[in-house]
Amino acid sequence: MNQIRMFRMIALAEGCSFLTLLFIAMPMKYFMGMPEVVRVVGSIHGGLFVFYVGLLAAIHFRQRWPVMFSLYALVASVIPFGTFVMDKQLREKEAVAN
Repeated sequence: MNQIRMFRMIALAEGCSFLTLLFIAMPMKYFMGMPEVVRVVGSIHGGLFVFYVGLLAAIHFRQRWPVMFSLYALVASVIPFGTFVMDKQLREKEAVAN
């Protein structure tokens, strides 16, 4: 598996975990009194986020991505649905790299 494909998979997993945290775990905490759900989902999301940022930094230097694209990828990770929108550009970069 090449680096960009791995980054895409982590980006999608990170995006799914973020949406799960925002739209499932947080409502369960506040409306159902289940704060442990946020603790579990938040830990998973946090780990994926750290892996995402680390992989982004590594790929930025190895693939010589423009700084603005890498910043866009970083911002996309903190906006709901951002990593899914960014996936199109990543697919294009993956096609060029192969």
